[in-house]
Amino acid sequence: MRVVVVGTGIAGLITAYRASANHDVVLVTKAELAESNTKYAQGGIAAAMFPDDSVDSHVEDTLVAGAGLCDRNAVEVLCGEGPQRVRDLIALGVEFDRASEEPDAELARGHEAAHSHRRVLHAGGDATGLAIEVALLRAVKRLAVEVHEHTFLRDLIVDTDETGARRVVGVEAIDPDGREMTIAADAVVLASGGAGQLYRHTTNPEVTTGDGVAIAYRAGAAVQDLEFFQFHPTSLAVPGNPLVSEAVRGEGAILVDENGHRFMFDVHPDGELAPRDVVARGIAAAMAAQGGRPVLLDATALGGEFLAERFPGITRVVTEHGFDWGREPIPVTPAAHYWMGGVRTDTSGRSSLAGLYAVGETSCTGVHGANRLASNSLLESLVFAWRAADALDLPPHPLALDPAAVAPAAATPPPAGVDEMQEKAADADLASQQTGGEVFARPAFRELMWERVGLERDAEGLRAAAARLAGMRVVGDTIDDHEDRNLLELGRLMVAAALRREESRGAHARRDFPETEEAFARSFLWVHESARATDRVVAEVLA
Repeated sequence: MRVVVVGTGIAGLITAYRASANHDVVLVTKAELAESNTKYAQGGIAAAMFPDDSVDSHVEDTLVAGAGLCDRNAVEVLCGEGPQRVRDLIALGVEFDRASEEPDAELARGHEAAHSHRRVLHAGGDATGLAIEVALLRAVKRLAVEVHEHTFLRDLIVDTDETGARRVVGVEAIDPDGREMTIAADAVVLASGGAGQLYRHTTNPEVTTGDGVAIAYRAGAAVQDLEFFQFHPTSLAVPGNPLVSEAVRGEGAILVDENGHRFMFDVHPDGELAPRDVVARGIAAAMAAQGGRPVLLDATALGGEFLAERFPGITRVVTEHGFDWGREPIPVTPAAHYWMGGVRTDTSGRSSLAGLYAVGETSCTGVHGANRLASNSLLESLVFAWRAADALDLPPHPLALDPAAVAPAAATPPPAGVDEMQEKAADADLASQQTGGEVFARPAFRELMWERVGLERDAEGLRAAAARLAGMRVVGDTIDDHEDRNLLELGRLMVAAALRREESRGAHARRDFPETEEAFARSFLWVHESARATDRVVAEVLA
């Protein structure tokens, strides 16, 4: 079997490594091999690896953080298989930090928000993602894997048989010289990461333009939970918004306003270790109360020596920007961090479109629900990418869709305008070719998303965003233009999803609907209009 894997973070590299044992693997990435979100992951990887912890406890913590929207089966797979997959990483050469320098010392473990136990493993202090990336790249380079760097995935190639069933049979790409190329495949695994570039403030690298999700949606795969984007509470309030790991608060750092008041205990009994969405909104409220100026993260009680040893990467970045965080608090602000939504898959990475798999942040297994538990993202990539690689040997069939999730439930009719917005999203390609309207500019788009579809939303702001996005068009045919089209399409979809969910839950906060409603304790799927009309599987679901 010929398998195309798109993306070279932990999800893509694990898939390529595992699948190469039985299949011909083609690895495609639009940047260089080592550039991905994994590389920048500071906090660590959560797993129940210690005698005083348990899988059941990790499951419960994940479900609580997910605010009633997690798929319990997926959570149980994640937490149950996680410890063995971490041991697999260790066997591949990942050197997690130890509690001491003794040869047989146990693994060091940190504490992060909403975890009931200290279970977060780290490497190099705050360089966990980089340590994993280096080890996996080393392992993959030893294998007979065909690699295409600086190659942009433009679209999927979909074939339709005589019964109307559709399946992915390859990809269309743009090579480093700008030439179009096609790669035939028996299966395509999307591991291209998230869409942090939707927002003005983001901890994500520039490559995170949501290409995999947008491409899968256009091809007819169902996407889910698009309204849920997690904002990390603490990025350094300087250009580029470098991440300041939640593990810093786990070690004892506190948040104060410009008057020195420790405000988070006014918001939640867990203070700085409340769930991420709560802390991010608490910071946003404190910033608003002081004219939009950043709040302060005070780690001075930990001391400069400890901070430099435990968080060498953050210490370097903070110092480069002129701060001595062992002696003075540092300014922080929330920033877009992780998308819980993505291509809907089962626990083996299979999408609703035969031959198409998705893993990592590109996918939506339902494991995160409405709000990801800290340090579950690397574990998700590891567990489900491993399972997806193994599932390639199974008879291929598309994920079964839940009709109630695709078709709006009678108890929760869509707000006025959502259907029209879906139609406009489906016609995005046509709209981009028409004259007139606002020419898409990424800075203005990201500002609009931050202001109207960010930490807090309401119908007025979302409708204003919808109207402006509907009038935008992308001109040109460069790779940047293709990325912009993907961002625009995803922005339109996210606005529609946020309008449909008339409640506040997890990372989705509505000023006009501040309460969590039982009627919305379910996910919404979104399927491109072309697939609704032509795909036999989708048509049967909607019938």
